[in-house]
Amino acid sequence: MNLRKHLRDKPEAHSSALNDILFILLLFFLVISTLANPNVVKVTTPKAASDTKAKQTVVVSIDSTQRMFVGTHSTLPDSLQPAIQAIVAKSQDVEPTVVINADEKANAKSIIAVMVAARALHLRTVMAVDNDKR
Repeated sequence: MNLRKHLRDKPEAHSSALNDILFILLLFFLVISTLANPNVVKVTTPKAASDTKAKQTVVVSIDSTQRMFVGTHSTLPDSLQPAIQAIVAKSQDVEPTVVINADEKANAKSIIAVMVAARALHLRTVMAVDNDKR
């Protein structure tokens, strides 16, 4: 009869290093996902039945108080054309496109000012809209 206790160690996986690695990966993906969205000016875009896919060379946002943003920088209507031209000069796009990201409450005068500035630079303009299919 064997009355001795068996003092065997139970196999145990140490996961403290894995927790650190997973936390770093999660943090990395969160930071990258916030940098991937270039439209940081929050506007409610109008609805449309269809949408047009265009490469976004320059994004001009107009908020509900008629303030204009070229990219993320606030711009006056008078200096809109030089601001667009500076971004187009930095990009190496063959066919640069100006995407107008206007709020529902933006008036036509602001939108037309962006279109006139883009037209003077011989650029194509596209209006960003929400897809109405819900």
